Parts: sequence; C-alpha cells; structure tokens
Amino acid sequence: MPRRWWSGVVGRLARRSCDDARVTWTLETERLLLRPMEMGDLGAFAAVVGDPYAMRFYPRPFDRSMARAWIERTQERYERDGFGLLSVIERATGEMIGDCGPAVQQTGHGTFVELGWHIRLDRQGNGFATEAGRACRDEAWQVLDVDRLISIIRPENVPSWSVARSLGFKPWRGDVRAGMAHVLWSLERSRA
Repeated sequence: MPRRWWSGVVGRLARRSCDDARVTWTLETERLLLRPMEMGDLGAFAAVVGDPYAMRFYPRPFDRSMARAWIERTQERYERDGFGLLSVIERATGEMIGDCGPAVQQTGHGTFVELGWHIRLDRQGNGFATEAGRACRDEAWQVLDVDRLISIIRPENVPSWSVARSLGFKPWRGDVRAGMAHVLWSLERSRA
C-alpha cells in the first residue's frame, strides 16, 4: 500500500506505519451504530447540517448540494486516508442523526487528526455526541499512529466544549479558519 500523504501528521509516534490504519470503521455502542457515510444518507445529513441554529458556529448552514459535497469529500478521505467521519445511526430508530469521527485537518500549527461531531438539533442534549466521540476516540487510539487528537471548536460553541471535555480534550491553541477564531482542543495519547 502506498504511503499516505498525511504521513507528516504532527506528533506521530514510530510504533507502526499509518498505512496500517486502512480501516473503514463500523462501530457499535449501546445506543448507536457508526458506519461509513453513504450517498443514501444525503437527506438525513442535509437535515443535520442544514439547520440554521445547529450550524450557527459555521459561516452558514449547508444546503443540499453542500451536504452532498461533504459526503463526497468524506468518501474521498476513506480512499486517501483510510478513515473519515462516520454516519451516526440511532439504533432504536434506525435514523441517521449526525456524523462523528476522525479526519485529517490542516491547521495553522500543522497537520493533525481531528475528532469531530455533528448531531441533529432535535437529538442534541442526549449524550449522543459524547457516546459516538468516545467510540471513535478509542478506535483512533487502537488503529491510528498518532500521539495527539485535536478537535477544532469555535470559542462560543459551549455545547462542543462540553463534549470535548467529556472525552478528555483540553483547550490547547488558537487558530483561524474561514476567517473565524477557533480553539484547537487537544488530547494526547496516554503513555501508560
């Protein structure tokens, strides 16, 4: 398998090659199924990222074509990086209620693997982002050769701060993305 372009991710440990991370993750938790995003998720995903209130920390909500492009980029990441954001399916209903997972991100401080999440507005406040994030964080430590995960969060996005803290992340550095201030939250691999 060819060397991945992101082999220069900041903070890599020399335990094994990132090429070994060729995984299309499917994870299960008590209430959730996390699986690769499919174009069949478009309608449900467009509802997640199209809600003006839920997307208030982005430059604007996403329309259907932007949601389609997001899914296409995520599928390209699966091919290029071996991983990417996953669809979050509520097991009790079978509904796609968001996304969560790792993605390679370029920041003003280097290239890192970010753990990100979005949950549909009417399902927020039920611990789904934390539950999905915990499963993705734990899988990332198992299969990815990185010693740090980040989460890129707007300073005013208190709900995501709460999720990040629950997952063990701490505010680390400031960054500017799309002309807006962000905080890079960091979680280092345990050395125990």
